[in-house]
Amino acid sequence: MNKTVNINLAGIFFHIDEDAYSKLQRYLEAIKRSFTDPQGRNEIISDIEARIAELFNERVQNEKQVVSVKEVEEVIAIMGQPEDYAVDEEIFEDEPKQQYSRSTSTSSNNRKLFRDTENAYIGGVSAGLSHYLGIDPLWIRLIWVLLFFGAGTGIFIYILLWILMPAAETTAEKLAMSGKPVNITNIEEKVKEGFSNVKESLEDAADKIKSADYNKTGDRVQSASRSFFDALGNIIMFFFKIIAKFIGIILMIVGASTLIGLVVGLLSIGVADIFHFPGLDMADIVNSTNLPIWLVSLLTLFAVGIPFFYIFILGLKILVVNIKSPGKIANFSLIGLWLATIITLSVFAAREVTEFAREASVTNRTELNIKTNDTLYVKMAANEQYSSYVHRDYDFDIYYDENDNRMIYSNNVRLIFRSTKDSLASVSVEKTSRGNSYQNAKERASNVNYNHAFVNNELLLDGYFLTDAENKFRDQEVEVTLYLPEGSIVYIDDNTYSFHSNYRYYRDIIDNGNEEHYLKVIKDDVICLDCGESSNNDNEKSSLKMDKDSIEYKDEEVKATIDSNGISIKSTNN
Repeated sequence: MNKTVNINLAGIFFHIDEDAYSKLQRYLEAIKRSFTDPQGRNEIISDIEARIAELFNERVQNEKQVVSVKEVEEVIAIMGQPEDYAVDEEIFEDEPKQQYSRSTSTSSNNRKLFRDTENAYIGGVSAGLSHYLGIDPLWIRLIWVLLFFGAGTGIFIYILLWILMPAAETTAEKLAMSGKPVNITNIEEKVKEGFSNVKESLEDAADKIKSADYNKTGDRVQSASRSFFDALGNIIMFFFKIIAKFIGIILMIVGASTLIGLVVGLLSIGVADIFHFPGLDMADIVNSTNLPIWLVSLLTLFAVGIPFFYIFILGLKILVVNIKSPGKIANFSLIGLWLATIITLSVFAAREVTEFAREASVTNRTELNIKTNDTLYVKMAANEQYSSYVHRDYDFDIYYDENDNRMIYSNNVRLIFRSTKDSLASVSVEKTSRGNSYQNAKERASNVNYNHAFVNNELLLDGYFLTDAENKFRDQEVEVTLYLPEGSIVYIDDNTYSFHSNYRYYRDIIDNGNEEHYLKVIKDDVICLDCGESSNNDNEKSSLKMDKDSIEYKDEEVKATIDSNGISIKSTNN
């Protein structure tokens, strides 16, 4: 059983194994002994400890995890041994000295994007981009000038980058900005370079103090100018940070609410399908690929949820600067899963679209023993086993017949009345369906079951049709056309109202409102024989029908039509 020790390393608490602690302590003591020059030693040690804490933090998954000897050895391998970086104290003099045994060359692949505030004119964006891209900052600043006075978007882009790019404040961040490994030697160089710059600045300041008074005045003006722009920059940054935080909150709310809605909704549908909850068999009637509903729900969750997950992470990173990214493995896994899901759903959607690509119909025509001066009674019939309600609609439902066979039930039946010069009346039943090919659509249309009966001058038409559920729903429709001889009389029941509520395109000779009346058929029209007996005589003698293509007025004596062909007026007595 090993003991653990609690340590505070650069302000971060760690639980560390006793052996690992001893190894780490010896390592840090060796580093301190390697720095014989006291100049900047404390700052160097502080930056090294901060870097070690950062490396430990990357390897610790949770607060209770104990840092072991393995983690300490991994960190030492990254930072390097003190004897590997025995830097000569004269290294910063003008004479070129031999560098260290281990390479510290800059690699553009290891550079991170920070704002370089030490070489900044305004916010350090251009200097930071120059480090990251490996080009002179002058070219970056020239591009900003062109964008400022050219496209006009440069100010917005610069401010946005100013908000999103963190400033390189610590030594480790400054090294990462330049693409240098964050190890002992580079940290030492950076800190001593800072001291050297400070020393040079102090010497320059001393020289300027000894110089003429106008130099002092120039220094004061420069200092005041820089202070002004710093204050102005801080004010602008304050407001834009507020806006950025507000945007981050919105992104988090949108991402989180969408993810919660998707998880609750789609997973509920998937679970309901797995346990065969009633109502989901409707989707199976439309689904041509036979993919399980739970699988489609899961694919939809990935396809929509993954982008909104990243929207949520983006909002979280705007609010919390130091939050860790999901990591390369997680990112590549999620992106790969998203692409696979999108491809699968695209194939699925394409298959569904092709199932409605072609249309075909099957027509059956039957003669009725109705001649001139005969009277035909027309009525719609309901399926009493399913519903006594008789009304046309475009929906469909699932129906189980007396043998418990699953059937598609629909009231999508259209009724049309037309005049004919034939001696006998006839009824034409056209059954229409769609499919991925003409043959497939025609086969589905022929499998539609629709019936009618003619007994004692009464025509009883089904107000519904049935088809086996195996045929799937493919916009099946039934169109019933009654051809009535001129001079015959028709009496239509009131329950036919919704079924023959047609547009002018169908050339229906009977208007809505003429139900429950004896109507004499003439050429392309009818005459109401008993409308005078109605209490609403004036309304039933005349009618006005309007649509987007025409206006039609009709009474007992005249019929007037205004359409794209002009004005047509004819007598209804002919």
